[in-house]
Amino acid sequence: MKRHRIAYGDAESQFGHLYEPVTAGERVPLVVLIHGGFFSTRFALTIETAIARLLAQRGAAVWNIEYRRVEEAGGGWPGTGGDSIAALRALDDVVPAALPADLAGRLDVDDVAVVGHSAGGLLAVWASAALSGRTRRTRITRVVAQSAVLDLTDPRARNRPTPRNLMGRHYDEIPERYAQASPILAPVFDARVVAIHAGDDAAVPVESSRRYVEAVSARGQSAELVVVPGEGHDAFVDPRSACTRQTLRSLGV
Repeated sequence: MKRHRIAYGDAESQFGHLYEPVTAGERVPLVVLIHGGFFSTRFALTIETAIARLLAQRGAAVWNIEYRRVEEAGGGWPGTGGDSIAALRALDDVVPAALPADLAGRLDVDDVAVVGHSAGGLLAVWASAALSGRTRRTRITRVVAQSAVLDLTDPRARNRPTPRNLMGRHYDEIPERYAQASPILAPVFDARVVAIHAGDDAAVPVESSRRYVEAVSARGQSAELVVVPGEGHDAFVDPRSACTRQTLRSLGV
């Protein structure tokens, strides 16, 4: 299995790992992974390595991205959000440039999937919406938000550590910034959002995904909720879990 380390910016954490598919078909699925971990440097893109390898084994090219987190210069909001956008825009140039020409020419750039877990789910939905589901050369058709933090303005969520870490200040001081970063308030965009939530999730309640799907569907966003019973928050980084099997079904790989 071949993996390339590619920078999409000048900062130390503005890079990603690009996995070539083990066996490439006529059209190669392209999947972007955005890891979770409270937006903290205690967690890195390597927590998605096993999932990236699994997807590559199933014939996908996988762009597993890192981003500046809250302890780093430029991390926090809006820098972390900006990094997620820049990493998606890298699909236009530096990502395909790292691949053999024949393989790059078979990438299915009109059917890109973005998958984000937990805090990464916020970035996956928010960045895809900010780009209106498109970069210069690619079209995002599916966003899979795995037990994701999708509303930073809800009173039950906004005072928890993850939103405060990202924003750097209390909600009452900068409510407009919390609203700007909340996927539940993002513009409708032309892609299907699949909110997959672990039924026994103790870190992010399943109500987070349920509220999101109900709210954005009412505004015209294509979205659905899938609850996977019997598993917890970290099941999404386990290649053997039911949450991972559901993710694979949602991606069609």
